[in-house]
Amino acid sequence: MSSVLFASVVRVRDGLPLSASTDQQPTAALQASKRSLKLLSRRLSALPDRCSLGAAPSQRIHFISALGVAYLLVCEDAYPAVLAFSFLDELQREFLSTYERARIETAVRPYCLIEFDTFIQKTKQRYNSPRSLSVRLNLTELQTELRLRPPHQLSERDFANGGVSTSAEPVHTSLSPRSHLGPVSVTGAISLLLNFVCGLLNLVRGFHLLENTLMEDGEGSFNIMVFFLACSTSFYQCSLLVRQCHWRKAKALASLAVVCACNARLADTRTAWQLLFHVGASIMGAAQVCAWQPAGKSADYNV
Repeated sequence: MSSVLFASVVRVRDGLPLSASTDQQPTAALQASKRSLKLLSRRLSALPDRCSLGAAPSQRIHFISALGVAYLLVCEDAYPAVLAFSFLDELQREFLSTYERARIETAVRPYCLIEFDTFIQKTKQRYNSPRSLSVRLNLTELQTELRLRPPHQLSERDFANGGVSTSAEPVHTSLSPRSHLGPVSVTGAISLLLNFVCGLLNLVRGFHLLENTLMEDGEGSFNIMVFFLACSTSFYQCSLLVRQCHWRKAKALASLAVVCACNARLADTRTAWQLLFHVGASIMGAAQVCAWQPAGKSADYNV
């Protein structure tokens, strides 16, 4: 039967190998696949979050990446893709629950987390043993995901000239349980609406003041910039509420600080209730950004 041959964990930003399975009797074909995997590791930051690559004859490389870490495996070409990605998903969940982000980011030596090999080996043995592999009963969801949004198919030519070609097939993002935001809550929707209204109000006030300034002596031009800054910041908070990005919470708190500073500057042009509305909407938005957690897999998605 086809099987998993090799697996490794790599840091995405620089391709540093953190852990890998130990080969007892590596073949020439596996060595060739591992060379392709090493080359692939250096390109991870420019690749989609979930890919497949034809490696040595009758072998294939699959990988997923999330939160700056990639999980790669080499398997025989006939090995089912749904089992390969289930294997990688299990490695990802165990690795992220075992090691803190700071330890991953500060690692400087290759294979400094080699003790994770113990878990890789146990998992590989289980996935290579059909009789003990009970995951076949729990793969309906993953099979549907792979059918609707298949992994990006790479080829050797994608790495020619140091670049990555993505024209052959559409790029699909990873379906990692930690890479997507959860569904919008009622409070989140209200916060989104309030911040959008604040942005529109600031935009209208800014244009109105600009019109008056052009007709008069130019006094108040600084307030115009403050209104437009407050407007753009409110709209930016809206974007933070609906999309995932790096340093999301820090950006939300910085946006809140900017809104507070703008309203302090505009205190003479607004009533206390208007100030409370604008600042309160921004506080609510920042709180929602900080509280909104990434979505997880459903309870029956377990290996």
